[in-house]
Amino acid sequence: MSSASPASSGSSPSARLPLSAAPVVPVLRAAGCVFAEDEARLLASAARTPAELAAMVERRVAGLPIEHVLGWAEFCGLRIAVGPGVFVPRRRTEFLAREAVRLGRALDRPGAVVVDLCCGSGAVGAVLAAALDRPVLHAADVDAAAVACARRNLAPADGRVHVHEGDLYAPLPARLRGRVDVLVANVPYVPTGAVGLLPPEARDHEPRVALDGGADGLDVLRRVAAAAPSWLAPGGHLLIETSEEQAPAAVAAVGGAGLRARVVVSEELSATVVVASFGG
Repeated sequence: MSSASPASSGSSPSARLPLSAAPVVPVLRAAGCVFAEDEARLLASAARTPAELAAMVERRVAGLPIEHVLGWAEFCGLRIAVGPGVFVPRRRTEFLAREAVRLGRALDRPGAVVVDLCCGSGAVGAVLAAALDRPVLHAADVDAAAVACARRNLAPADGRVHVHEGDLYAPLPARLRGRVDVLVANVPYVPTGAVGLLPPEARDHEPRVALDGGADGLDVLRRVAAAAPSWLAPGGHLLIETSEEQAPAAVAAVGGAGLRARVVVSEELSATVVVASFGG
């Protein structure tokens, strides 16, 4: 049982709490948890009583993602709340977030307009809101549970943060057309035929709409790319996560929409991102 995106284990939280993680490790290991030691420490640090720890371990052994058991995932150093049925932010997506931050900072001005499509829990948007200088952030997702979670993680600040429920661009205010400086989209890109091959944590506990990208995995990416030019400001950027295998077709789709596209890769995180620029 491997977690789709293990929560951080580097902070050694068990050191400051009385519950012992040691008895939990063999239970998790027997259930197939690859990161049994790390997960045991996280569960022991989160539980307030032995009974609560036992209940959390039982949920994890039953196949619930560790992040759903804990109620949070670490992402770019932030603690992101995740609830049942909500897509868990993957560590590889930290590369997408950091590339978006880099381009946003290159604008060298406050108040950049940032849009996070397919926002899920709002993890990428939370990173951008924290790292950029007073950005105006709009996040959107079609899934109601994800939107509720994103609203927890993206608490409005001075009217600069907005979370919308709806399909891609549909719920965004019309006033944003032609004004978006950074448009980031962690679209679903698993081909329909491969969804059944995903780990049970994803297949059974995350919404299919956050995973299934259509026959070749690029259906949503194409829709995002096709409409991007009408939303981006001159010199604005579109960033979309994809897979290494899909990158050439993704670049073709983005280029076909009139954007200048390139691929950036993180070997460390096994992450592939298509970065495109519009005019300017």
